[in-house]
Amino acid sequence: MTTKDNASRISQIIQEHEAEIGSEWISQLEAMIVRGTSSSREQLRTHCQQFLAAFAHATNSGELENIEHRSWDEVRDLLTEISSTRAKSGSTPSETASFVFSLKQPLFAQLTSAFAEEPATLAAASWAVSSLLDKFGLFTIEVFQKTRDQIIVRQQQELLELSTPVVKLWDGILALPLIGTLDSARTQVVMENILQKIVDTGAVIAIIDITGVPMVDTLVAQHLMKTIAAARLMGADCIISGIRPQIAQTIVHLGVNLEDVVTKATLADAFLVALERTGASVTVARKN
Repeated sequence: MTTKDNASRISQIIQEHEAEIGSEWISQLEAMIVRGTSSSREQLRTHCQQFLAAFAHATNSGELENIEHRSWDEVRDLLTEISSTRAKSGSTPSETASFVFSLKQPLFAQLTSAFAEEPATLAAASWAVSSLLDKFGLFTIEVFQKTRDQIIVRQQQELLELSTPVVKLWDGILALPLIGTLDSARTQVVMENILQKIVDTGAVIAIIDITGVPMVDTLVAQHLMKTIAAARLMGADCIISGIRPQIAQTIVHLGVNLEDVVTKATLADAFLVALERTGASVTVARKN
């Protein structure tokens, strides 16, 4: 185990040779960059300088085994920022972790030179620093993965919203064309979108078109009924369009009760019903 005295010596060595360690470290990292702009390289140098200074300062505390100790707060915060930035810019977990792991070689070179006459101290110091950097390397991967997961969840949410557009067809009439499979998550987005649009436009009729839904099972039918019930609570009636023969047979076979819901074969038919309910009509002008 490394004593606090040894930790203080390690910190002193880093501070005294910070320029040399930083220069070699940055060179290694820049060699790994296949494509990089001048701004990204400048940012890399800044991160290296900040990390090395914070690392040396925290090492002096003697807490070389517990990276959760308050003395490592600045180091963890910096690595969190670096890992999150790299996750958003498209880097890989290994590239992100290499930021920490690549520090070992230049750091060990200085420790070897400083403790050349103290093999036991050198071994203890090298092991402690290696273990410490390994922990921080794993920390960067955890932060990277957490950030990437958050990005994926946000993108999935955005795709769900894009795949469930609510269109205003006429004053008081909305249309919600559904394409693809309906599941619980997507149905929740559908319900939220249509209810919000009802509030925003004051619509009294909402047409749910399922022409693009490949299959209707019990779960899908239940989702549709929940959406219809929620819309009714907001003061809007719903019409389901796109009922193909196969879907009609499936609904009957499943025993789903749609008696109180108006259904039509096409969106055009549903639109005509909606116009009648709102007191509007379409007149075809004939050319002379």
